[in-house]
Amino acid sequence: MITWGIVVAGGSANRFGRLKQAELLGGRRVVDWAIDSLRHVCQGVVLVVPEALISDFGAGSADVMVPGGSSRSASVRAGLAAVESTATHVLVHDGARPLASRQVAERIVRALGEGAVAAVPVVPVTDSLRTIGGHAVDRSNYVAVQTPQGFDLGALRQAHESGLDATDDASLFDALDLGVSHVSGDPTNLKITNPMDLAVAEALLTGQGGNI
Repeated sequence: MITWGIVVAGGSANRFGRLKQAELLGGRRVVDWAIDSLRHVCQGVVLVVPEALISDFGAGSADVMVPGGSSRSASVRAGLAAVESTATHVLVHDGARPLASRQVAERIVRALGEGAVAAVPVVPVTDSLRTIGGHAVDRSNYVAVQTPQGFDLGALRQAHESGLDATDDASLFDALDLGVSHVSGDPTNLKITNPMDLAVAEALLTGQGGNI
């Protein structure tokens, strides 16, 4: 089993107001924390960044840096093209999730090693939920999905051959009726969407002694 990672940091971060993946967290860029979340379980890591920044963004601790596409799925496909040919599995991780723990990545790899074609970390939904139309729904039927998400490399490439766009790669597997396994995620594995999230991440990192 040879596993590579793809860290997707190709977005424009419109909601944040500036490139959140390049913001400093604990003295390092957000995206560098995301890369290191995969390093201990991956033989190589590809970093995908906006094409306009490819010359000055800097790969950090990634092994390869490539320009992203016009959508998240297009950026993942760009990353897939750069994965080492000997790889058998791949973990896809959002560059805006800097606090993914080692344990989450290890659970994903363990599930893949046990035969899962796709494995994603999930956490229970704690808020009450309602539909846009105004109806309450049973939150026990739902979970929140995180990254990194792990896949058999051939199956992920097949899923992306459809050319469809999705907010995550597991959704492409659903569209093709391919099975997706769930593993336990981590409530502190937050996604940086706005400046307040960055402040929360800084507090969490401080509470963990600067380690993830």
